[in-house]
Amino acid sequence: MLDETLKLALLARVYEVARETPLELAPKLSARTGNHVLLKREDQQPVFSFKLRGAYNKIASLTGEQLGRGVIAASAGNHAQGVALAAQRFGCRAVIVMPRTTPDIKVGAVRALGGEVVLFGDTYDEASDHAKELCQKEGLTYVHPYDDPLVIAGQGTIGLEILKQHAGAIDAIFIPVGGGGLLAGVGAVLKSLRPDIKIIAVEPEDAASMRDSLAAGERIVLKHVGRFADGVAVKQVGVQPFAIAKLVVDDCVTVDNDAICGAIKEIFEDRRAILEPAGGLAYAGLVKYAGAHGWQGKTLVAIACGANINFDSLRHVSERAEIGEGREAVLAVTIPEKPGSFRRFCRTIGARSVTEFNYRFADESEAHVFVGLRIKDRSDAHAVADALRAEGFPVLDLSDDEMAKLHLRHMVGGRAQNAPEEAVFRFEFPERAGALIQFLDSLGESFNISLFHYRNHGSDVGRVLVGFQVSDAERPGLATALAATGYAFEDETESPAYRMFLR
Repeated sequence: MLDETLKLALLARVYEVARETPLELAPKLSARTGNHVLLKREDQQPVFSFKLRGAYNKIASLTGEQLGRGVIAASAGNHAQGVALAAQRFGCRAVIVMPRTTPDIKVGAVRALGGEVVLFGDTYDEASDHAKELCQKEGLTYVHPYDDPLVIAGQGTIGLEILKQHAGAIDAIFIPVGGGGLLAGVGAVLKSLRPDIKIIAVEPEDAASMRDSLAAGERIVLKHVGRFADGVAVKQVGVQPFAIAKLVVDDCVTVDNDAICGAIKEIFEDRRAILEPAGGLAYAGLVKYAGAHGWQGKTLVAIACGANINFDSLRHVSERAEIGEGREAVLAVTIPEKPGSFRRFCRTIGARSVTEFNYRFADESEAHVFVGLRIKDRSDAHAVADALRAEGFPVLDLSDDEMAKLHLRHMVGGRAQNAPEEAVFRFEFPERAGALIQFLDSLGESFNISLFHYRNHGSDVGRVLVGFQVSDAERPGLATALAATGYAFEDETESPAYRMFLR
């Protein structure tokens, strides 16, 4: 089976549309992991994904009669673009069935290539079933995204390129897995020519169909799959990919969505490339696997398989990346509700950068603070928590709490029933460590803070909303104190939004 796949890969017709993508050294990723990290940049294909290789190789094999009837495929986006481009080159009709949840950027790209898009179902599997029905009804040729020997062989050309581009030792290659076509193609080529290279399959924790299937010795159907990494959101791996995977896979690793977000950010910082979640999957797996096994000084390859990400998704990626890298801690801290407590809390945190800060006055005795901090690693987070507890501040680490990270951080606050006399101001702080404590030192302990909200937006200034418990008689003194801080501010006490939701 491996020899046959290798032979088909050597004869594959892919370079009429695909390009030989670079195998790039990633210096920052190498330094972070302590290994020699190479990225196979399949995001640089004409359709920004490796899927073009297999799709074109399959369509190039069709007879004139088959091309005349047209082709059909089911895809979450990347295979669809490959099929549409290949069909365009051969002048044949291409019908693409895509889940309704497919990112708009992928739907638009398929239509721009002349593909007839049919949106059906919420998952790839539902779209696939519908595509097979249309295939029979209209006499089209089905181009499977992964369960076809010619598609697998087309993806296998990536393995041939890696060996050509790096003649030296390679310890392991990390391959993202959805249906398994890429894993099967690259794995078969490498194990045929360089059996010493470890093949590591990488999947999201919420879509680990290959891991579960290999463990069970048979193809498992997952009841549910997560859709964040939509390019690999497949409930069951293919028949042929699974048969090959049993022969070539040395190990499997799964990663959560935060780790994928962290990988996307790190790759951007190194290569200035913005990958889709499936595209960052292999590197996320590399980081986790190499760390867990204590690997140092090894040569490791991660396939960056695609870059078709909706721009709107970057908001979520950016928010979760720091946690995914292990460089942000999210803490819930209880502090006494009295002047000076907030400043003592900030001094305990020290010079660490604050990524987010939410606080709202609740009662006369204590306050609950939701804070995000940049950290070096998890041990640094424990050190912060220990320092806060030593100061008498109870701490709850929410860094692994999904509800807190997804929802609670945006909901902390509300109306302060026990703070009827409140003035609210919007500030612009310099985005640097120490700006907050400088502000609090300037104010002293004359005014009790009843509301505080800050979130890092990656700009040169930090935007902060602060509420003070202050009577009408104390307003002039507060105005003088705020002016002395040197920070730009606006009085928002009469804002309709504040009065509706926070007053």
